[in-house]
Amino acid sequence: MKQLYQELILDHNKKPRNFHVMEDFDHESLGHNPLCGDKLVVYIKIGEGDTIEDVSFVGEGCAISKASASMMTTALKGKTIQEAKVIYTQFHEMSTGKLDIAEHPHQLGKLAIFAGVRDLPARVKCATLAWHTLDAALEGRKSITTE
Repeated sequence: MKQLYQELILDHNKKPRNFHVMEDFDHESLGHNPLCGDKLVVYIKIGEGDTIEDVSFVGEGCAISKASASMMTTALKGKTIQEAKVIYTQFHEMSTGKLDIAEHPHQLGKLAIFAGVRDLPARVKCATLAWHTLDAALEGRKSITTE
């Protein structure tokens, strides 16, 4: 599992998916993690039925931050806003140790690879920054800083 985690993090860090400025977005937010220096902007395009038609990001950050943002964008395309909020909550709870994915059903899929970050307190904010930024964008907040 640790090997797979490392491979996925490295792959998504070197070749992040959906890493571009979106021209025709409905929501955007800037996220900043001052402890690590990570900064990113998340863009969201909403389609019919409150479906996330497109989601992208740009910015600079550590490998965990960039990989999390990359995997988030691929996981949420085509999901409704409500489904995205459920996955956001589950990802946050998993990352902070409140959700044991081995014991409880979840909708995280490949995102479950980040479960081990709960054992690295300094990295939890790196893994969750893109998710907090996505949530801020959906809520109409232009920026968020993780403390």
